[in-house]
Amino acid sequence: MRALIQRVTHASVTIDNKIHGQIDSGLLVFVGIENEDNQEDIGWLCRKIAGMRIFGDEQGLMNKSIVDIQGKILLISQFTLFASTKKGNRPGFSKAAKPEKAIPLYEQCIRMLQQMTQTKVQTGVFGADMKVDLRNDGPVTIWIDTKNKE
Repeated sequence: MRALIQRVTHASVTIDNKIHGQIDSGLLVFVGIENEDNQEDIGWLCRKIAGMRIFGDEQGLMNKSIVDIQGKILLISQFTLFASTKKGNRPGFSKAAKPEKAIPLYEQCIRMLQQMTQTKVQTGVFGADMKVDLRNDGPVTIWIDTKNKE
Protein backbone atom coordinates (compact mmCIF):
# COMPACT_ATOMS: atom_id res chain seq x y z
CA MET A 1 0.00 0.00 0.00
CA ARG A 2 1.08 3.52 -0.63
CA ALA A 3 -0.17 6.61 1.13
CA LEU A 4 0.36 10.28 0.56
CA ILE A 5 -0.43 12.00 3.86
CA GLN A 6 -1.01 15.73 4.07
CA ARG A 7 -1.54 17.73 7.24
CA VAL A 8 -4.42 20.08 6.47
CA THR A 9 -6.45 22.86 8.02
CA HIS A 10 -9.33 21.96 5.69
CA ALA A 11 -10.03 19.30 3.06
CA SER A 12 -13.10 18.17 1.17
CA VAL A 13 -14.06 15.81 -1.62
CA THR A 14 -16.83 16.63 -4.08
CA ILE A 15 -18.60 14.09 -6.30
CA ASP A 16 -21.20 15.17 -8.87
CA ASN A 17 -21.08 18.74 -7.50
CA LYS A 18 -21.96 17.60 -3.95
CA ILE A 19 -19.60 17.53 -0.99
CA HIS A 20 -19.24 13.89 0.00
CA GLY A 21 -16.72 14.23 2.82
CA GLN A 22 -14.94 17.09 4.54
CA ILE A 23 -12.74 17.79 7.54
CA ASP A 24 -11.18 20.71 9.30
CA SER A 25 -7.84 20.23 11.10
CA GLY A 26 -6.46 16.79 10.43
CA LEU A 27 -5.06 14.53 7.73
CA LEU A 28 -5.92 14.13 4.09
CA VAL A 29 -4.71 10.65 3.12
CA PHE A 30 -4.59 9.39 -0.45
CA VAL A 31 -4.22 5.60 -0.38
CA GLY A 32 -3.30 3.25 -3.20
CA ILE A 33 -3.67 -0.51 -3.02
CA GLU A 34 -1.59 -2.91 -5.10
CA ASN A 35 -2.02 -6.56 -6.05
CA GLU A 36 0.40 -7.76 -3.33
CA ASP A 37 -1.28 -5.97 -0.39
CA ASN A 38 -2.72 -7.88 2.55
CA GLN A 39 -3.84 -7.54 6.19
CA GLU A 40 -0.29 -6.93 7.40
CA ASP A 41 0.03 -3.92 5.07
CA ILE A 42 -3.26 -2.44 6.29
CA GLY A 43 -2.32 -2.84 9.96
CA TRP A 44 1.14 -1.35 9.51
CA LEU A 45 -0.13 1.60 7.47
CA CYS A 46 -3.02 2.41 9.80
CA ARG A 47 -0.76 2.27 12.88
CA LYS A 48 1.64 4.67 11.13
CA ILE A 49 -1.12 7.09 10.17
CA ALA A 50 -2.71 7.08 13.63
CA GLY A 51 0.59 7.37 15.48
CA MET A 52 2.57 9.73 13.23
CA ARG A 53 3.61 12.78 15.24
CA ILE A 54 3.30 15.60 12.72
CA PHE A 55 1.17 18.10 14.65
CA GLY A 56 2.63 20.89 16.75
CA ASP A 57 2.86 20.76 20.53
CA GLU A 58 2.91 23.74 22.90
CA GLN A 59 6.46 24.60 21.75
CA GLY A 60 5.55 24.30 18.08
CA LEU A 61 7.46 21.04 17.64
CA MET A 62 5.93 18.16 15.70
CA ASN A 63 5.23 15.93 18.69
CA LYS A 64 1.50 15.20 18.50
CA SER A 65 -0.43 12.62 16.51
CA ILE A 66 -3.88 12.83 14.95
CA VAL A 67 -5.15 10.98 18.04
CA ASP A 68 -3.49 13.49 20.39
CA ILE A 69 -5.16 16.48 18.75
CA GLN A 70 -8.46 14.65 18.18
CA GLY A 71 -8.21 15.58 14.52
CA LYS A 72 -10.11 14.16 11.59
CA ILE A 73 -9.10 12.05 8.60
CA LEU A 74 -10.29 12.27 5.00
CA LEU A 75 -9.28 9.03 3.25
CA ILE A 76 -9.35 8.98 -0.56
CA SER A 77 -8.67 5.89 -2.68
CA GLN A 78 -6.19 6.66 -5.46
CA PHE A 79 -4.97 3.88 -7.73
CA THR A 80 -2.72 6.35 -9.56
CA LEU A 81 -0.27 6.15 -6.64
CA PHE A 82 0.87 2.96 -8.37
CA ALA A 83 1.51 4.61 -11.73
CA SER A 84 4.50 3.22 -13.57
CA THR A 85 6.27 5.82 -15.69
CA LYS A 86 9.18 3.63 -16.75
CA LYS A 87 8.18 3.35 -20.41
CA GLY A 88 6.80 6.08 -22.62
CA ASN A 89 4.68 9.01 -21.54
CA ARG A 90 1.45 7.25 -20.64
CA PRO A 91 1.52 5.87 -17.08
CA GLY A 92 0.73 2.19 -16.59
CA PHE A 93 -1.34 0.97 -13.68
CA SER A 94 -0.84 -2.81 -13.79
CA LYS A 95 0.45 -2.88 -10.18
CA ALA A 96 -2.75 -1.31 -8.83
CA ALA A 97 -5.20 -3.84 -7.41
CA LYS A 98 -8.45 -4.46 -9.26
CA PRO A 99 -11.63 -3.25 -7.50
CA GLU A 100 -12.64 -6.73 -6.32
CA LYS A 101 -9.46 -6.88 -4.24
CA ALA A 102 -8.94 -3.18 -3.51
CA ILE A 103 -12.43 -2.25 -2.27
CA PRO A 104 -12.51 -4.72 0.68
CA LEU A 105 -8.98 -3.65 1.71
CA TYR A 106 -9.91 0.04 1.43
CA GLU A 107 -13.03 -0.54 3.55
CA GLN A 108 -10.99 -2.41 6.13
CA CYS A 109 -8.53 0.49 6.23
CA ILE A 110 -11.44 2.87 6.95
CA ARG A 111 -12.70 0.68 9.81
CA MET A 112 -9.24 0.24 11.30
CA LEU A 113 -8.49 3.98 11.23
CA GLN A 114 -11.87 4.72 12.84
CA GLN A 115 -11.11 2.24 15.59
CA MET A 116 -7.58 3.57 16.18
CA THR A 117 -8.57 7.24 16.15
CA GLN A 118 -12.00 6.90 17.77
CA THR A 119 -13.50 9.19 15.13
CA LYS A 120 -15.50 8.76 11.92
CA VAL A 121 -13.19 8.75 8.92
CA GLN A 122 -14.53 10.81 6.03
CA THR A 123 -14.11 9.26 2.59
CA GLY A 124 -14.59 9.67 -1.10
CA VAL A 125 -16.20 6.96 -3.23
CA PHE A 126 -13.98 4.22 -4.62
CA GLY A 127 -13.60 4.61 -8.38
CA ALA A 128 -15.62 7.85 -8.60
CA ASP A 129 -14.50 11.01 -10.37
CA MET A 130 -13.65 13.11 -7.31
CA LYS A 131 -12.64 16.73 -6.89
CA VAL A 132 -10.44 17.19 -3.83
CA ASP A 133 -9.86 20.59 -2.24
CA LEU A 134 -7.33 21.10 0.51
CA ARG A 135 -5.35 23.63 2.43
CA ASN A 136 -2.03 21.98 3.24
CA ASP A 137 -0.80 23.03 6.69
CA GLY A 138 2.92 23.66 6.94
CA PRO A 139 3.13 22.36 4.27
CA VAL A 140 3.53 18.87 5.67
CA THR A 141 3.35 16.04 3.13
CA ILE A 142 4.60 12.51 3.89
CA TRP A 143 4.94 9.55 1.53
CA ILE A 144 4.62 6.00 2.94
CA ASP A 145 5.00 2.68 1.15
CA THR A 146 4.35 -0.53 3.11
CA LYS A 147 6.78 -2.42 0.88
CA ASN A 148 9.58 0.08 1.55
CA LYS A 149 9.34 0.90 5.26
CA GLU A 150 11.76 3.83 5.52
